[in-house]
Amino acid sequence: MPAEHFRAAGDGLELSSLGLGTYLGAADGPTDLAVSEAGAIALQSGRVNVLDTAINYRNQRAERSLGRAIVRALAGGVARDEFFLASKAGYLAPDGESPLSPQAWVRSELFDRKILRPSELVDGSHAMTPMYLRDQVGRSRANLGLECLDLLYLHNAPEAQLPWLGLEKFLERLSASFGELERLRGEGWIGSYGLATWDSLRSPRSEDSHFELEAAVAVAREAGGAGHGFRFLQFPFNAAMPEAAAVRSQRVGGTARTVFQAATALRLHCFTSVPLLQGQLLDRVPQEEGLTAAQWSLQFARSAPGTTAALVGMKDPEHLAENLTVAVRPPWPEPEFRKRLVEVAGAGASGASS
Repeated sequence: MPAEHFRAAGDGLELSSLGLGTYLGAADGPTDLAVSEAGAIALQSGRVNVLDTAINYRNQRAERSLGRAIVRALAGGVARDEFFLASKAGYLAPDGESPLSPQAWVRSELFDRKILRPSELVDGSHAMTPMYLRDQVGRSRANLGLECLDLLYLHNAPEAQLPWLGLEKFLERLSASFGELERLRGEGWIGSYGLATWDSLRSPRSEDSHFELEAAVAVAREAGGAGHGFRFLQFPFNAAMPEAAAVRSQRVGGTARTVFQAATALRLHCFTSVPLLQGQLLDRVPQEEGLTAAQWSLQFARSAPGTTAALVGMKDPEHLAENLTVAVRPPWPEPEFRKRLVEVAGAGASGASS
């Protein structure tokens, strides 16, 4: 495999430019089995060492499925320090294998146990209080069978809370959250933390959900000092959603930058999501000899300067094999990537991506 397939992410980490995502699928046994099988194959292939999940994905069943994949991979000779596991917390995550209804589960497991108060929920679905985060990380560790999660994201926190709270109140809550995540780092429950977002980083500064990365880094420095654990971002990037490389939606030091540029300036590493836009791009991307539509989409996402890994859901064995072949290709050089970015995003993307 080309050396560019594995990217440095600090502290000696070498992460594959493709990662396994686990978002889609029904909360049922066949999907559990498919996710476990795909996770084990991906890890044992030597081509993928990044796994991405969230406690609310398929009502905790995605984490448990990956946990079984990890058991198989470890038994097959993969060492714990040879893969990187990221999960997310924030949204309510009732247990999909509990006999209780989702509402009864939340009441019994969270409200009755004083882990979360109804008043701490935003829009009835999202929370980031210290006690709630600690509870969720504990459940994720149990689901995955891991003592330490390499990365814990706050899941869509700016999108879910900023429009409701306003910036000042949101930053207060973010400070409390980051403080707890620093404590969890100190206790060995997580290795690092980050923000997994949908549109808050890419959106225009005029929108209520827009959030500045520079503000998040300032909060992290207050919470953890110069050695804080805020190190990673996740956001969508694909041919239909190229804003992270094409639009200067962020400001760092007073200079307008793209999300990728801002992350680089702030020493944050980027994972990108939905490279295939859940299959919607397969008949819309440019045709290129030697690449299927799915492979072109993955190559586009992993070639963006500043990308650590493009995350893609892979459950079907045929799709898994097709996607894993991208790992043996060198990413497009930056001039070639920029040419394709202009093709999908317009002429204004050329300057923004440089």
